[in-house]
Amino acid sequence: MKKHPVILLYILLSILVSCIFTGCGSARSRNIIFENSQEDVKPQVSLTFFGFKYEALNVTAIENSLHGFMDQYPDISISYDGIKNPPYFEILEKRLATGNGDDVFMLDHARVLELGRQGELADLSGLSTLGNFSELAKSQMTALDGIYYLPTSISAFGLYCNLDLLKEHGQEVPHNLAEFEQVCDYFAAEGITPIVANNDISLKTVVLAKCLLPYYSGAASGQIARFNDDPAALADTLRPGFQFVERMFTRRWVDREETQRTSKTKEDLAAFSKGDQPFMLTGVWAVPRLRDLNPDFEFEVYPYPILDDGSVLVINMDTRIGINANSRYPEEAKQFVEYLTQNDVMWEFVDSQSSFSPLKENRLAEDDAIQPVGPYLTNGRSVIGSDDNLLFPIWDLSRECIEGMLEGDDADTAVSHMEQLLTQ
Repeated sequence: MKKHPVILLYILLSILVSCIFTGCGSARSRNIIFENSQEDVKPQVSLTFFGFKYEALNVTAIENSLHGFMDQYPDISISYDGIKNPPYFEILEKRLATGNGDDVFMLDHARVLELGRQGELADLSGLSTLGNFSELAKSQMTALDGIYYLPTSISAFGLYCNLDLLKEHGQEVPHNLAEFEQVCDYFAAEGITPIVANNDISLKTVVLAKCLLPYYSGAASGQIARFNDDPAALADTLRPGFQFVERMFTRRWVDREETQRTSKTKEDLAAFSKGDQPFMLTGVWAVPRLRDLNPDFEFEVYPYPILDDGSVLVINMDTRIGINANSRYPEEAKQFVEYLTQNDVMWEFVDSQSSFSPLKENRLAEDDAIQPVGPYLTNGRSVIGSDDNLLFPIWDLSRECIEGMLEGDDADTAVSHMEQLLTQ
């Protein structure tokens, strides 16, 4: 297969990105532009693809998909612009608001709700690849009146375990709440804060995992949408999760002040890689980045062992791809999204993110360290952190409540705050 040469691959300085698009803040960007190499074929359409994936491993997978797409459609050229989140969403919204939106872009749950209501997202109901997706993915994609995004991975969030440190102290990987309490209390008594947590996703995922499993299993499976008519009930349902986080602070399992200044997939990975603490709470997709830090110990990632009867895995439809409803080239943009969501093309991206495939195969990335989470996608013991059947951006709201707890709020205050946010 003939490859299209990359004519430009560079990293834009954060000040350039912020000055052009936002006027403030900082962000790293990677922009890839391809030009057709066949002299007798001149691209008639130029698409732009905007996303929050900028790490080399992810960008390589995206680059390969762009190559493959342009091999198949030589009359179309495409460029990718990747910027780190959270500045990404500020730039995305500004581009759309000023009529300069890209043809294809990455989304999260909150922006699907917001931009869908604003009519900024094209309906993808007619795409030919919809039949490839698993029932789990379809239950999310079809939750609204139309299909406004396609997921390209299913992310998971887990407990990173330093196996060498556990062995050194005669401790085991915990698999239920009693075991987790015992091992965390042991390390706390030894003067070691057992859990590395970050100020974004760590503790909010614990809250959701602690409380929502009954709405995803057994007779109540799929009943999460009932909270749309009773936000106060949702806030109260999350109470045991906020109480558990409060216990994590009071029992010195998590350092509140340290967590408040620890960013995800950066400071948390650096702290855990030192090998002084047995556990870390973050996304499974951070495994390749942790390996890049060359930790001098063996580690594995497990579901959260925070229930009396076992563990629970938090998952999300991730790296959602949407199409600008005002794109000049809607059909060509749909062709690209269809290409991106074919089995082989999608798998390279899934594997680069240490995630699950959203397709029927339910395939998990191949890294040995993440295999313990594999069975939990299909064994009835997983919850969806940002469920599309909820008409609230619960992912963002739970983070805001945890930020309050990091600043000193107790569990009751967090519940009241959540109810306020939901009713707004």
